[in-house]
Amino acid sequence: MKKTIILLLAISLFGCGTSKTVRDSKKVIKGEWTLSKIDYSAVGTFNVTLLNDASKACFEGSSWQFVPNNNTGTYVINNAGCTTGMRYFNFTIKEIDEQTGLYNFLLKPTDAKGKSETNKGFRLKLTALSESNMQWQQTIYKDGKPFIINMNFTK
Repeated sequence: MKKTIILLLAISLFGCGTSKTVRDSKKVIKGEWTLSKIDYSAVGTFNVTLLNDASKACFEGSSWQFVPNNNTGTYVINNAGCTTGMRYFNFTIKEIDEQTGLYNFLLKPTDAKGKSETNKGFRLKLTALSESNMQWQQTIYKDGKPFIINMNFTK
């Protein structure tokens, strides 16, 4: 009986852990990235403020740092004419479908100490991830129709 309880406890501990796919993704995402290009699913000129922070023009060329062992990161906006400087965030990668490789990616702005002043976060899809490229997609709704923002990173 004692062995059965220990076995059940061991199975439950291993069953609740992060999947291998998510662990592998965290290893790849670790490090410095550049947000090289932002595009939209619709053609036209749009006034979009990303992450409640800045415009597309400000974000393109920004530098990003991901530290997966504590799920934190920073990004720095350097473009002239923008509010420059370092921003802090926490992130979570949550697996959706191992077959397609799509993930939920939750990014939550924080202060330098990792505390969030609001309970706001941004749910994005991590749609592509390799050693040198990463893509996030955020879907918002404009006039009741989905509008997809693609954020393309390079390492």
